[in-house]
Amino acid sequence: MLASRASMALTYKQSGVDIDAGDELVERIKPLAAATRIAEVMGDVGGFAGLCRVPGDVEEPVLVSGTDGVGTKLKVAFATGVHDTIGFDLVGMCVNDVITCGARPLFFLDYFATGKLDVGVAEKVVAGIASACKESGCALLGGETAELPGMYAAGEYDLAGFAVGVVARKKIVDGTRVSAGDVVVALPSSGLHSNGYSLARKALLEAMKLPFDAKPAELGGRTVAETLLSPTRLYARHVQAVLGAGIDVRAMSHITGGGLPGNLPRVLPEGLGVRVGTWSRPPVFELIARGAGVAEAEMRRTFNLGVGFVFVVRPDQADSATDVLRRLGESPIALGSVVPVPHDRPFEERVEWAP
Repeated sequence: MLASRASMALTYKQSGVDIDAGDELVERIKPLAAATRIAEVMGDVGGFAGLCRVPGDVEEPVLVSGTDGVGTKLKVAFATGVHDTIGFDLVGMCVNDVITCGARPLFFLDYFATGKLDVGVAEKVVAGIASACKESGCALLGGETAELPGMYAAGEYDLAGFAVGVVARKKIVDGTRVSAGDVVVALPSSGLHSNGYSLARKALLEAMKLPFDAKPAELGGRTVAETLLSPTRLYARHVQAVLGAGIDVRAMSHITGGGLPGNLPRVLPEGLGVRVGTWSRPPVFELIARGAGVAEAEMRRTFNLGVGFVFVVRPDQADSATDVLRRLGESPIALGSVVPVPHDRPFEERVEWAP
């Protein structure tokens, strides 16, 4: 009887958690993280916590932190089986926020949760995270993988990211010095980045009934899946180049959910707004608008519409900022200028659009 009971003993693996798979993933992650190592990192992945020194050459260092996820863009990754770019998005959503203060990104942590761990899928996700960390100049310092049976549908997972940067106190960019007449210079997005996917999926996949392998003429030969999975652009090296050139950057904004109306006013003093001009939008936005009948006002408050990151600079330095960005191979957009607005104007209406 005792032997029979022993043979029936329940294990953690039988309840849905595979410790061996988790250990294997850690071993696969170690070389990915090692490739992102920076001089300030102390120790290796696998401990209880990651260690990173504050750079010694930063006067009165201030730590800057940010956290985010990638929203329902994950649904596209699940449906297509493409998992090697979604980690890139995760880093972009976090690091692009941190650098708006003028910070240099130091390190990144990730949280990956799933019902049943697929080591191959998780490795692809983390490889994307590591690649984006390396491009941004920050270390993948650690993370957490959680296997949670019953919490997620089969084949699905969730992601969260956490970025920490550092900036000298006297060099913090916070928007307080923005004045009427300042010029707004923008960098293009790669498309939707990681925002507005609930509307985009409903428009393209449900209203228009487009399959993922469809190639609408508007997309110039790209499939719907390729377009929706275009990774979020990283702007850390652009920010460092502009600041390093001594340009007086008065504010920066990462254009995420809420578009220009929901993000630009966040870095402007009360009584100021931005009058924006026109620019060439990536074709996916026109496809969504025309194909699914989405109103222009809804497009503006949901999507970035082709603008990923914004610098507000003194008018006499706009050309210099543009030149720095062009030397990096960019095509900066002369987005508009800062204008006075009534103090009682609603937040999102502080962005004025060209007729």
